[in-house]
Amino acid sequence: MTVLYFDCFSGAAGDMILGALIDAGLPLEDLRRALGSLALEPETVWTERVTRAGVSATKLHVRGECVPAASHRHGHRTLADIERLIDGSALSASGKDRARALFARLAAAEAAVHGTSPEQVHLHEVGALDSIVDIVGTVYGLEALEVKQVVASPLNVGGGTIRSAHGTYPVPGPATARLLEGAPIYAGSEDGELLTPTGALLITSYTQSYGSIPPMRLRRTGYGAGSRDFAESPNVLRVFIGEADGTTPARCVVVIEAEIDDMNPQIFGILMDRLLAAGALDVFYTAIQMKKNRPGTLLSIVAPPEAREPLTALVFRETTTIGVRYAEMQRECLERETVTVATPFGPVRIKLARRNGEVLNAAPEFDDCVRIAAETGRPVKDVQAAAMKAFLDQSPKAEA
Repeated sequence: MTVLYFDCFSGAAGDMILGALIDAGLPLEDLRRALGSLALEPETVWTERVTRAGVSATKLHVRGECVPAASHRHGHRTLADIERLIDGSALSASGKDRARALFARLAAAEAAVHGTSPEQVHLHEVGALDSIVDIVGTVYGLEALEVKQVVASPLNVGGGTIRSAHGTYPVPGPATARLLEGAPIYAGSEDGELLTPTGALLITSYTQSYGSIPPMRLRRTGYGAGSRDFAESPNVLRVFIGEADGTTPARCVVVIEAEIDDMNPQIFGILMDRLLAAGALDVFYTAIQMKKNRPGTLLSIVAPPEAREPLTALVFRETTTIGVRYAEMQRECLERETVTVATPFGPVRIKLARRNGEVLNAAPEFDDCVRIAAETGRPVKDVQAAAMKAFLDQSPKAEA
């Protein structure tokens, strides 16, 4: 199984993602053919070798509507306009479905920010030809490279402010922030928008898990260049592509435990949120009986070994416990993947869990089902059932 890792130490943009895939071996001529009517001439899309803080990388260029972000001369396309462009591409049927789902998610984020409907919203910077090429090209590239699992590092969003068609906003911008919900982010030392809406859309839509580089037999490495060249760090997106290494030992984790019997129960919810934000992989509570027959709560934290000290400090600071215990152990996880299916109510993501290539679990993304149920007035269970039916109907395609 082919695994791809996005190393987002300098954020990500659509052209950086596609540039990194080309740098890792995606043939440019094949990409041009797949884009079909999006790129009217072969010369519309080209690349050049550049250096960013001493690192050689591929810079992707699109000739057309590539104008400064603050300009009002972007292509203000609607979702329907973009879907017609996608139909004219040479993507596979599943690739076109994926591209439509990506733009539907983007339109939903933009609509929520501007208080309108996805059908009415005009996609500004991401509606320009270069961003459409980035998104459709990435869909093609990941299919062509036969990527089945995507993992990403935490995302560096940058800092400061960004100018857009609607004004000046703090980084990350409103639509980008919505797309990042649920993803681990941080602000690095460089000012400016390091993670663009297109980058956020693609990374969060494809990534099944976040963290360190997964076990793999490395086959290719690629670097996609951003537009700016920082003095202190390379403004590049790095990708690793390889084969999942089933012979690699299970990952080591640390389990931290503390018994608590004298704390305000309202604090437990806040504590869980803070532990997860600080790097815990899992946090759970168990009802126990303690000394002198007192009822209490066992706090259990599963975390990477390097996170033990800061998480322990957090437990001591936020709870009433006076001691913790910990032990390192091995953990094996199923391979994770997300596919998108089309239902009568709209696109829904399905979370898959595999072992040795066999799908052992499949479940609709609950947040998608809740959102669609609210939009359509249907029960959540009906949306879940429709999503599972759509997945089962196309399961040979999903597992291909």
